[in-house]
Amino acid sequence: MLLAACGSGGEAQQKGGGSGGGRGGDGRPKAVGFVTLQTSAVPVTVELAARTVAFQSSEVRPQVAGVIQRRFFTEGSFVRQGQPLYQIDPSLYRAAANEARAGVANAQATFEAARVRADRFRPLAEAEAISRQDYTDAVATQRQARAQIDLNRAQLDTARTNLRFTTVPAPISGRIGRSLFTVGALVSTSQADPLATIQQLDPMFVDIQQSAADLLALRRNLASGGVTPASTTVRLKLEDGSDYGRTGTVEFAEVVVDQATGTVTLRARFPNPDGLLLPGMFVRAVFSQAVQQNAFLVPQAAVQRDPRGSATLFVVGAGNKAEQRTVDATRTVGANWVVTKGLKPGDRIITQGLADLKPGAPIAPVPAGTPQRVVPPSPEEMKKMQAQGQGKAGGGR
Repeated sequence: MLLAACGSGGEAQQKGGGSGGGRGGDGRPKAVGFVTLQTSAVPVTVELAARTVAFQSSEVRPQVAGVIQRRFFTEGSFVRQGQPLYQIDPSLYRAAANEARAGVANAQATFEAARVRADRFRPLAEAEAISRQDYTDAVATQRQARAQIDLNRAQLDTARTNLRFTTVPAPISGRIGRSLFTVGALVSTSQADPLATIQQLDPMFVDIQQSAADLLALRRNLASGGVTPASTTVRLKLEDGSDYGRTGTVEFAEVVVDQATGTVTLRARFPNPDGLLLPGMFVRAVFSQAVQQNAFLVPQAAVQRDPRGSATLFVVGAGNKAEQRTVDATRTVGANWVVTKGLKPGDRIITQGLADLKPGAPIAPVPAGTPQRVVPPSPEEMKKMQAQGQGKAGGGR
């Protein structure tokens, strides 16, 4: 009967002429349901726009000029680092390598002749059979021949490197896109377009955009001690609204603010073994940046708004009377308001029987969700009800 009065208190007051808000028509205190509050740590969860980015991306470019003779890969396939992708005509570079090799051999022969000449001049110079200048010139010629060998060997290394560059390898492992050049095309080191692009898709980066103002407010709260840092776990919502089955972690945050958008980029890393995430997808990132300490979770049914927009609620006051309080409730978590000011641990918040409830009204508090108990009327109440029924019947004659 106590809970039955939660829904019928106002009607009984109108019919029975009760003395004030909160009492039923029979003068009994209005029954209300309450919950007892305790402080808890509430995560500060945000949902922000984000975009997927390849973990690694590399453009395949030629390092020598020439005509493409062959292509060794299938577009869209997975390639491994070092795998040959293109073959550029090596004829000119092979000839240059052979020429450099011959130059090395020629320099070695010149050096050998200069060395023998210097060795022969040495005893003659000591015996003063020749001038010392002739011996000095012979030694200098020997050193020049040695330097020429080193120069020709460097030219040979360059020629061999260019010859090796005629086979274009994959710079990284990943999924290769379409080929922008076909067999027979002339390519060069200064061309604007790459031959192809390789992207590594597992793992995958997700760039999250957050307002600089929100990030500044968060850092101030962390500095004041009102909140503590949360874990770096991130969940994703895909473009179709479904949840991505795997979680990621925040790697870092940019140290600059984008002048065009006023946002800061946070980068998260996600596993992508199935290849479901593709570069350039728009997603929503959901994660907790901090944990708000000593907050109260109040059921939304208990919180009301006054004409000024302030959040108010009723608590069970002293003497079992309704007490109205103004609280600070700025956000929700599930079916509850997060209240940070205006309450203290142990407060009993009224969540049921709020209809026509006024401050200071006497109430009969019971725990919220208590099942109703139907009690039959006493013999005295039955006699009173029969007498009232007979009086009404006589008045109508």
